[in-house]
Amino acid sequence: MIFGRSERGKPPVEPVTLKILVAGGFGVGKTTLVGAVSEIRPLRTEELLTEAGRPVDDTSGVEAKNTTTVAMDFGRITLREDLVLYLFGTPGQERFWFMWDELSEGALGAVVLADTRRLEDCFAAIDYFERRAIPFLVGVNCFDGAARYPADDVRRALDLDGHVPLLMCDARDRESVKEVLVGVVQHAVAQAAQRRQAVGT
Repeated sequence: MIFGRSERGKPPVEPVTLKILVAGGFGVGKTTLVGAVSEIRPLRTEELLTEAGRPVDDTSGVEAKNTTTVAMDFGRITLREDLVLYLFGTPGQERFWFMWDELSEGALGAVVLADTRRLEDCFAAIDYFERRAIPFLVGVNCFDGAARYPADDVRRALDLDGHVPLLMCDARDRESVKEVLVGVVQHAVAQAAQRRQAVGT
């Protein structure tokens, strides 16, 4: 049996549920990504940006954005009848990073969304998952009008380890997001298998 899939002729089993985080900088598209694939109405904790937050909210590059996630986004997608992903979008602003420890508890892996116009905004998320040995994949959200760079150039700019997958994606497009989610699950499973193998040798 792989994940929750039953053998032919046997009764179905409960699907395996996996927790995936979606992280990245402010305005990179985390809420959009969760909403693009969720088969339930996504839970959102967005609040309007205010004048009081102007000194600490860096909106350069996303000047049109007028809301921010203050706790999390939540959605669910069934990848197969035996495999369900629960998606938790993390807050992008530094003042809400205290939520990350709670949200990362029990996570199989993470997607770090990146914007090539503001690559430095995803460094904190990459560092976070590296320090905690949580498998992650970088999804470069290809915004309209943003310059396109070869994946190898983006990888070098982010100083990613060779084993970390990097995919170009469109956070608005369901099929594109599904590819990213399948990628992070495969990467996390492969990392877990390597750790088990290392322990067994």
